[in-house]
Amino acid sequence: MKRYLVLISIGALALGMAPVRAQSRSDLGSSRGPLHGPSFGGSLVKLFGENSEFTAMLELRTQGGPTDETMLVPGQLAFDQGKSRFEMDISKIQSAKMPPAVGAQMKALGMEKLITISRPDKKASYMLYPGLQSYVESRIQGNEGPEEFKVETTELGKETVEGHPCVRNKKIIIDKEGTQHESIVWNATDLKEFPVKIQTAEGDVQVSMLFKDVKLSKPDSSQFDMPTNFKKYDDMMTLMQQGMMRRLDDGQKISPGAKP
Repeated sequence: MKRYLVLISIGALALGMAPVRAQSRSDLGSSRGPLHGPSFGGSLVKLFGENSEFTAMLELRTQGGPTDETMLVPGQLAFDQGKSRFEMDISKIQSAKMPPAVGAQMKALGMEKLITISRPDKKASYMLYPGLQSYVESRIQGNEGPEEFKVETTELGKETVEGHPCVRNKKIIIDKEGTQHESIVWNATDLKEFPVKIQTAEGDVQVSMLFKDVKLSKPDSSQFDMPTNFKKYDDMMTLMQQGMMRRLDDGQKISPGAKP
């Protein structure tokens, strides 16, 4: 029982320090909320203009909040006509909240790899743990399409980002209720105006997205489907508990600093 409680504590720590779902007003997110990757709601999609199909490496950074903490989340993104897939390795998240041993512990639990898939066409999002062959489904609430937003653009200057010549623009996205969401966007002139860098704020939290190795091609559509051999759970806590218990039943030994 003591060992089981230790595993639950590790999982709770991971939930506390990991990135959020990012379906707040700006669709970029903040430093508070449940475990998830970035979600591409209507207002954020609007910033990509005509670039509706692409893959890229993404660095998501948040800074601020009550403790003025900084978190860097690297991952791989695929996007196709509103559908998105973000793959991350939790052990590679850079945060003061992550002790050195957590990465090894999460790997031993089979929870270091996390994939989040957003399917606006199904009004659903999914969190997949390949190491546990499990996933959780959530309903997407109030996910407006990009056609419901207007954009106002003001050019601020020219800069080079990740080797791309860019126009730095202030973009104001206006929803159907007249609410404004402001972002600074670096549009690459050699990449069909792709926004290689986006900065915005959500309350007292600064959020930035940096895109690298961008490929403007259609991703494989199967990436946005649920694996048929994965088990579905109704909530994250049940997935964690049962997944960890399976590890215990299989004779896994988890200890601080352990290397699986």
